[in-house]
Amino acid sequence: MALINDPNITDQIRALANTGTIDSNQIVQILNSVLPAGQQIASTGVTGTGLYKRFGEFDKVNAKIEVVTTGLWSSDSGSLMSFYTASSQTEAVSGKYYYNVYQTDPIDTDIEEVQFAVAYGHVDGSGSVTLDVDPNGLLPTKATYAQYKSMLLDPTLAKFQFENSVAAATDSNDIYVINVARARYRESMDAGNWSLKVSGSNGLFTFIDNSGKKFGDSYGLSGNVFKVVSGSLNLGTQNEATIKNTTDPTSGQGYGLFYPERGIIILNPTAVGNVVGNVFNEAFQTVGTLTPSYSTAADQENHKRLYHAIRAGKDFDARRTENVSTQHFFVRATNREFNYSNNPTYLDADGFFTEPTFETDPQTFITTIGLLNDANECVAVAKTSQPIVKSFDKEVLIKVKLSF
Repeated sequence: MALINDPNITDQIRALANTGTIDSNQIVQILNSVLPAGQQIASTGVTGTGLYKRFGEFDKVNAKIEVVTTGLWSSDSGSLMSFYTASSQTEAVSGKYYYNVYQTDPIDTDIEEVQFAVAYGHVDGSGSVTLDVDPNGLLPTKATYAQYKSMLLDPTLAKFQFENSVAAATDSNDIYVINVARARYRESMDAGNWSLKVSGSNGLFTFIDNSGKKFGDSYGLSGNVFKVVSGSLNLGTQNEATIKNTTDPTSGQGYGLFYPERGIIILNPTAVGNVVGNVFNEAFQTVGTLTPSYSTAADQENHKRLYHAIRAGKDFDARRTENVSTQHFFVRATNREFNYSNNPTYLDADGFFTEPTFETDPQTFITTIGLLNDANECVAVAKTSQPIVKSFDKEVLIKVKLSF
């Protein structure tokens, strides 16, 4: 900020105003005639002398897309090792269709969030009470199979299919479903970056997908589709994922299918049941084999068996991936700009610099950048990690990244 005490300048500006038309370039010329060379006002380009400056043509980079991957579970955690259900849900009507699984016990805390749900479906309704036994039966297993069939399969397919040991598709009348909560996976689960441990009487088994590449083995109604296989991600090492088995050695059938864009893992009950064996509840009582019960005398709630197998496995690692749009703004403060401050402590009561050295070398310290729209409304604020000194012999370039 320069103080001009020249009555001739005041008269020239007054005379210019009396003409009725004020040319800003003329005012700049008048002021520059008395300002020192280092403090003169630029009359060309996009240089600004106030608090605001309009971005130039090359100061903005739009439509940049970045792929971001984070932990899938609550608090952006990549590993879920505790699994709980809520009796208020499992004992309600919805419990016949699925179990919601939480990261903390709903009885003990108020921070529980649904992480995923488990369900069981059968094309003919086996595993649920028939209408001739109970006229009010809901046939939840049939409804579940039909729901996921319409959601995931192309209209030409009547049933879910799992490849056998000779790579031939085998129809499956029933499915286990692991459906990750929408708020957890957002845009997509990260293919090749999840592993699920399940435990039973035959031991502990780990299931992953066979991605190892960008695109799935097939692309259908629900996007990329990968196969569920037995193996390990080898986390914490530099080794690639290891695939142990692609099919169940007993039945020769594939373990399941993975739909990353839907956050859904479909398991083959026959294959995983043969491998895992019996499953146990928290009291180490046998719930039954992971091979479902097909009885129609009552609702079997076979998904309860899958829940207990996952709970006993104590580890479900997963990450999500999403595309984040970004804009980059290049904020340029040339040597002639932003060298003065409106801070009331910058000048004393008489209008002189409180710091005497600023008379010949005014300085400011940049700490904050505000992005405004055309209506002068602040839409974003960026803070520098530390104050940046600005003076007539320094120019500053700051890149602001806006993600949304």
